[in-house]
This record gives sequence, structure tokens and C-alpha cells, in this order.
Amino acid sequence: MQIPRLHPDTIEEVKLRADIVDVVSEYVVLRKRGKDFVGLCPFHDEKSPSFTVSQTKQMYYCFGCQAGGNAIKFVMELEKRSFADVVLDLARRYQVPVQTLLPEQRQELQRQLSLREQLYEVLATSAQFYQHALRQSQGQKAIQYLQSNRQLKEETIQQFGLGYAPAGWETLYRYLVEDKRLPAQILEKAGLIKPRTSGGGYYDVFRDRLMIPIRDVQGRVIAFGGRTLTDEQPKYLNSPETELFSKGKTLFALDQAKAGISQQDQAVVVEGYFDAIALHAAGINNAVASLGTALSLEQVRLVLRYTESKQLVLNFDADKAGTNAAERAIGEIAELAYKGEVQLKILNLPDGKDADEYLYSHTSEDYGELLKNAPLWLDWQIQQIIQDRDLRQATDFQQVTQQLVKLLKNIANSDTRNYYVSYCAEILSLGETRLIPLRVENLLTQIAPPAATYTKPVSAKKAWGGSKSHSPLPSERSLLEHAEALLLRIYLHCPEQRQAISDELEERDLQFSLSHHRFLWQQILEISSGDGETKNFSFPPDLISRLQNQFLEFGSEMGLISHLFHVNEKNQKEILRTPQVVQAAIACMDLVMLEKRYRHFLELWQQTDPEAEPERYQSYYQAFYAEKIKLQKIDRQRLFSITELL
Repeated sequence: MQIPRLHPDTIEEVKLRADIVDVVSEYVVLRKRGKDFVGLCPFHDEKSPSFTVSQTKQMYYCFGCQAGGNAIKFVMELEKRSFADVVLDLARRYQVPVQTLLPEQRQELQRQLSLREQLYEVLATSAQFYQHALRQSQGQKAIQYLQSNRQLKEETIQQFGLGYAPAGWETLYRYLVEDKRLPAQILEKAGLIKPRTSGGGYYDVFRDRLMIPIRDVQGRVIAFGGRTLTDEQPKYLNSPETELFSKGKTLFALDQAKAGISQQDQAVVVEGYFDAIALHAAGINNAVASLGTALSLEQVRLVLRYTESKQLVLNFDADKAGTNAAERAIGEIAELAYKGEVQLKILNLPDGKDADEYLYSHTSEDYGELLKNAPLWLDWQIQQIIQDRDLRQATDFQQVTQQLVKLLKNIANSDTRNYYVSYCAEILSLGETRLIPLRVENLLTQIAPPAATYTKPVSAKKAWGGSKSHSPLPSERSLLEHAEALLLRIYLHCPEQRQAISDELEERDLQFSLSHHRFLWQQILEISSGDGETKNFSFPPDLISRLQNQFLEFGSEMGLISHLFHVNEKNQKEILRTPQVVQAAIACMDLVMLEKRYRHFLELWQQTDPEAEPERYQSYYQAFYAEKIKLQKIDRQRLFSITELL
């Protein structure tokens, strides 16, 4: 139904009362920086915050995607809602009297506003009714179940507002409609009652069930989950989809967990209500439940608003059913994980237990340790592939290799893919270190078709009499980009290596070839030294922080290098081999520069007429020949360097 036009005075009053920091904070984790606030932009994927909110100007702006505006526009863009709908929502929240442009439209507007308000009211009243019923004699079996079977303390029962729906067919209906005088139509729209198929009247949806309120991010009751206390099926019954509740857009306990997720920079997703409740009761306050469905993109984006590192841990049983549940729960977010837009981990608890059962016999510290060591989703997938396989048997080896290649092809992020190529090569080499380079090259050949790799022109081979050239591995661009990025990441996060890296670059006269890496290095030089000379580096301890502040002025460049300011689990493993990796990265940069000079002089030599310019012809020949000799000398190290980088 169309919302009547709002009076300008109402719109202006909403703008005045709706504090933008308050509004944005419901969706984005904001941190104070100077007079403004910063956080990760909710309108595009980023790893380093470029989204700023000014409380004095009541405006937001993203230096990465250039999104900007006031509080009303923020909610409109993020939730894809109309202007009038957002203004009305903010007006309710900030208690702004609503006026329409035409007085006769006010009654219709109030009716529309009233529907959602009545739904919230009837659900809140129902939650209180269920909580009261839990304390009555008829609710004793429910309270006993919570205390004995689930081992929940009184404070947890109250924290989550747990209750009991009496066994009668019309108990809630009579209380709300006959005693409280609430409209039956509103109860039906809230999913609490259903009309009888014959004879007229209504009956309660939830009967003789333990009641678990489902709340929105703001803590308002929007639905219920009811667990049977008998053998009745289904075991769990959820409210139907309503004006307020959509299962695919809701996560149970997010209102309780959002602060913990923000503090720990990690969200834990479990399958059941009581898994989430048990974790919170044990002090693990960053857990939510998926309501028993595959995770949707809306649910993932909802929870990731509260974690900067985008770290999500799925905790399901370790048995076959749990494995299937994990695969089912991943659902649509697999693509995000392959792209590296979410750090997805899988936690399978031992002995086929769920989180609730595990905490009966283990401490929260035990669970925390398992959480800490949970493998990344890709590592978990690889373990699933090689599980119960004998790689010394030709058939198993071939099947495993094919599955690994299929997995590696799906990884969009080149850094991540290269890391897992090396990891899979180690697995397939069965401890034979000398076989790793061969396995790397074999995997790369199957992942990327030969046409995508660099090969020398035919004319160059003919000019050198058909001599053997370098066999292609990764493309020159991807190899160079990975080497330069890795060297910069080590420089930023390993202060003890900065002098060595600076010395190596200066000694070999190497420059960063990619413009965004060159730009970052220039900023490092400016911050680290007064005169811009590498030999006068002061190596400030807050280098990363100062770079991030400086890069707020450079949105486009920041988008290309912001990932270097952060270290995830994969990056940490690379950095642990720092000395070897530094040398390998330098060697690859050196190799690419030699290749460029070789092709440059070869092209000049081929384009020069030996009769018209004999001296220049001879000079270019000697130049490209010298570069050729240098390439041959380092060619033996090439596979080792690439293996180290990958």
C-alpha cells in the first residue's frame, strides 16, 4: 500500500533528531578517530576501513566507493527501502510526530504505522505470557527440562526470555483476545493463531511447547521457536513468515551476540537454539544460530557487519550428519569464501557432539581452544577430500588430484590460490620434498590453461637459433604481483626485516613495477625518512597506522593495497618463513626485471638494420645476450623461488 506524502516539517524534524552515529552503529562497527568515526564500508567489500561518519556534519562518506549522505539515505541504500518508509521508521524510533501533506491522509497513515506497532506489541505481550506460564504448575515439566536436561541457570533462562506455551488449544487466544482485547487478525498476522477449518474461531499455533523468543538486532521479539516436550513432530516449530519475521534474514541471538562479535572480531554460527544459548551461558558471547537453514547471503552480511576481519566460524557435529550440515549451512556463502571476502572456518566438535552437549563435560576454555584451532574452510575441504584415501594407490592419487584441482580452480583470490597450490603440492608429494616443485607445476598446468601463461614469441626463438627458453609457470603479471605484495606485507608486519629488505632493493637496484605497489612504497619512504632516501630510514613503530591515516585521502589506491595492512591465518603461515620468502620474492622481482630487459633489447636488436647501423645492431645484440646469460644463471633457482612464494 502506498504511503501518503509526508509533511516537510516531519522530514526536517527526523533529520534533526536521528543521530547518524547512532543509526550507522546498528549496522557498522565504528571506532573513534579524531573528531570522526571510521569503520568497514557496508556498501562494498573491504579489509581496511575507508568509511567515515562525521557527527558534527551528520554525514557519512566512503573513500573507497564514494557512497555518502545523511542518516536517511544510509538506511535507504543499505536496506533498499523507500524514502517515506525510512523516515517513518526513524520517526517512530525518535518519537517525532508524523504529519502528512494532506490532513485527510493522516488516518490512513496511522493505520499503516499501527500494523507494525501492533505486531511488536502482541509479540512482546505473548512473550511475557509464555514466561509467566513457565512459572506456573503447568510449566513445571518445561522448567525441569531447562534445568535438568539443558543444565541452564535461572539467569540464562531470564536472559533469553524462555517460556512455556500451555497445552490448551485456545489458551493464548483467550488471554490476548478476550482478556487483553487485542484483535484476532493481528494475532493471526503475527503467526500466533490460525483459523479453524470448520466451525469458526481460532486455535493456538504453539501448544505444550518450550518457547524461545526470536528477536531482531534491536532486541524486539519478532517470532518464536517452540520445542516439543513430548514425541510430537516436528521437534522444533518456528513462527511462519510475517511482516516482521523472515527466517532467511534472521539469526537467533544476534541481539545478544553483536557486542561480543565486535569485541572478539569473530562470529560463531551454530545450528540450534540451545547450542547458542549454552555458549552464551558459558561466557562465549559471540555465538548465533542459523535457525536450522542454509546460511543466506543476507544472514552472512548481517552478522559480518560486526566483525572487521569478516571471520565466521561454523560449528557443527564432527560425524557424517554434522559434515553434511556444515556443507548445507555454507549454502550461498561458498562463493564469498572462494573470493576471500569472508574468512570461513569449520569447527567440528569431537565425538559427534553439538556445542550444547560438549559443554556438559568440558569447560568454555576447552571450547575456546578448539575454536582457536578451527581450520579454514578450504583446509577443511582438503581434509575431506584426502580422508580415507591412500595416495600411494594410483586410483586414489588420481581422484584426489582431480578433486583438488577442481577446488583450486574455484579460488578467485590469486594470493589464496597460490598458497593452496603449494599446500596441495606438499600433500601430493607424500613427504618427498624434491617432488614439491614438480607437483606445483603439475597443479598450475591443470588450473590455468597453457594459453594463459607467458611464452616467448616465435621470432625470439628463431633469433636465438631455437634454443630452449624458460618453461612457463604462473603468468608474469600474477607472479610479480604476488612477489611484490608479499614483500610489502612482510615489510609492514615484520619490523625486524625492514632493513634487510631495503638493503636488498637498493643493492639490486630494484623498483616495484605495479603502480599501486610503487605508490605504497613511496608513501613508506616519505613516512620513514625525512629526505626520502632508503639509507636514512627511521622505521617508525606505528608505520601501518600512519599509512592508513594517510591513505584516507587516496580512495582508489587504498582499495588495491588495503589488504596488505592485515594478516590472516594464511598470511601468518607465509610470514613464518620470512627469510626464505624475502629472498624468493626478491629473486622473482629480479627475474621479471631481467625478462623485461631481455625482451626489450631483443626487440630493439630485431628492429635494427645491421647494414645501416652496424654499431647499434652489435650493441643491442651484446645487451640482450648479457641479459640472456643472467637469466640462464638464475633459471636453476626459479622453481625453488616460485615454490617458496606459493
